[in-house]
Amino acid sequence: MQEEVKIDLQETIEKKPTNKKSAILNISIIFIIFLGLFIYMLKVDGMENIINVLNSVDYKWVIAGLGCLLIHWTCESLNLHIPIKKIYHNQKFTNSIKVAMIGQLFNNITPFSSGGQPMQAYELNKTGKRISDSLSAMAIKFIITQTALVTSTLVVIAIEFDFFKTLMQDYLWIAMIGFLVNIIAIIVMILAGIKKEIIIFITNPIVKLLGKMHILKNTEQRIEKLNESIDNFGNQFVIMKAQKKMVVKMFIIAVIQSMVYYSITYMVYRAFGNHGIGFLQIIPTQAFLLLIMTFIPTPGSGIGAEGGFYLLFNSIFQNGTINMSILFWRMYTFYLPIIAGVLFLIPIKRNRN
Repeated sequence: MQEEVKIDLQETIEKKPTNKKSAILNISIIFIIFLGLFIYMLKVDGMENIINVLNSVDYKWVIAGLGCLLIHWTCESLNLHIPIKKIYHNQKFTNSIKVAMIGQLFNNITPFSSGGQPMQAYELNKTGKRISDSLSAMAIKFIITQTALVTSTLVVIAIEFDFFKTLMQDYLWIAMIGFLVNIIAIIVMILAGIKKEIIIFITNPIVKLLGKMHILKNTEQRIEKLNESIDNFGNQFVIMKAQKKMVVKMFIIAVIQSMVYYSITYMVYRAFGNHGIGFLQIIPTQAFLLLIMTFIPTPGSGIGAEGGFYLLFNSIFQNGTINMSILFWRMYTFYLPIIAGVLFLIPIKRNRN
């Protein structure tokens, strides 16, 4: 049965790149969002104000933002490379960079960032890596990255809680629920790794109930696949227990990655001549915005990301700069990763043995 699941998964991944209609639709949505944002800026700010704002931008902070983005991509590549390198000693870092950037591309052009991991597994499979091994490496990366992300954010919130509480105001309870959901998710992941019986005991009755309510079909098959997934998840924890140095290294890289990603918002803040808000004060609010974005079903969390940025940061940006700031921020976190990912998809002719 396990081999059948792997074969089904491989067939699904291999079919993924041929889904041109879905890709065209998602890219069209992205273009419409960008065009809508630009038209909105012209209507609200006017071309003259936009030109004045662009002329006043401090471009050393723009360059610093690009530096943060490059470090973010490097950390993403490293945390993908390290577990794969443990399995395949001939894995080259250049290939890990390519796979990581392809993941950035498909995470941004698919709803709920659902296309990244399948495309990464497909790309690794082209260089001789088994899909099951690739998915295992990605599972380890996901567990460590999420733990580092939540841990580092909560530490910063504890340090700057008064500012965070004041800025969030009516949204504070949503933020707390969001972070609590993330903490529960991490606890569930840990339980799935060390006490899988507890997770199976909880999830199987839920699946059966959903089947009786006619919400899910083929419940027995779903339960079997779910249990196999939980078993596989447990295997990743066995690997992590045996590779403590690897886990610590990946955790540190993930903390750096999350901090530089959040720093992009601060660089945009300073690029438009803003002062008074510290670097650590920006981070928890940006973390909350990222949390909101994960629940938005459009490619790249379009519309929700821009709207969330406006609601959360409008009060601390200078008048007349928030809309341009949103555009710059989305260039860093959305459009540039798409462009870079597309470049890595371009085939390069080379001699093969």
